[in-house]
Amino acid sequence: MQTLSLHGNELKYLDIGHGPAVILIHGLLGSHHNWEPQIDTLSQRYRVIVPDLFGHGESDKPAGDYSISSHAATVRDLLHSLDITSATFVGHSLGGGIAMQTLYLFPELVERMVLIASGGLGPEVSPLLRAATLPGSEFVLPLMANRTVRGLTDLAIDRLDKLGLPLMSASSSEAWRSFGSVQDAGTRRAFLATARSVISFRGQTISATPHFANFPNIQAMLVWGARDSIIPNSHTENARAELPHGRVEIFERAGHFPHLDNPDRFDRIFTEFMRDCEAGASRPHLVAEA
Repeated sequence: MQTLSLHGNELKYLDIGHGPAVILIHGLLGSHHNWEPQIDTLSQRYRVIVPDLFGHGESDKPAGDYSISSHAATVRDLLHSLDITSATFVGHSLGGGIAMQTLYLFPELVERMVLIASGGLGPEVSPLLRAATLPGSEFVLPLMANRTVRGLTDLAIDRLDKLGLPLMSASSSEAWRSFGSVQDAGTRRAFLATARSVISFRGQTISATPHFANFPNIQAMLVWGARDSIIPNSHTENARAELPHGRVEIFERAGHFPHLDNPDRFDRIFTEFMRDCEAGASRPHLVAEA
């Protein structure tokens, strides 16, 4: 991975391919690994930028500001350092919220958005994430993610997979892998700071939908899994009412990581979306298929 030094901290990122710029922004506890199928396919047609946000993956995990505005500023600084004046923003979960915050704060950077199971479109969110914002959760999380518990679970998953009885979908497997990173103290601190900046015990505390009126011509596609247990796909309706040029795609047999559950379909609809945007067309419609 490449390295950018920002304010004395190292931000790790990938910069692969040539063509129009596309930036892929992962979610809470995620990293560039959440985008592996997309990196392979999109880099054949685009210049693909994939950061590990501060507090995540291989980037530094300093004590400090982990609000979505701070993450949006980091994305801006990364793009400026690469002489990229605008890009297509693709954000998953928290990354979708960061994409929308970037549009609000630095609108010249955002050509269009693809929001995948995005935060910031409604209050509902997993009870586990709400509980993680409670006082004392910093002491409980490492117990839940300790090596013994994870080792036994990984062993059971592996044996069932070898028997042809997969216990987890791609979505569940990726969520489980991401959760394991809270064993690291720096990651855990960043996770709690980020989560508490956007979530309370009552649910998500930040909504981007009121700002959409400021950007009536923004081209956007929302992608969701019908089986998402983290953020419900009903949030597409909240956004759809405010995005006249929006396109909604529901993956019927997918969870919180629809781009991993069905990467071929994601590649197809992303290609269609980009083609329509570049042609100046808008296709506000709802598509639901496996």
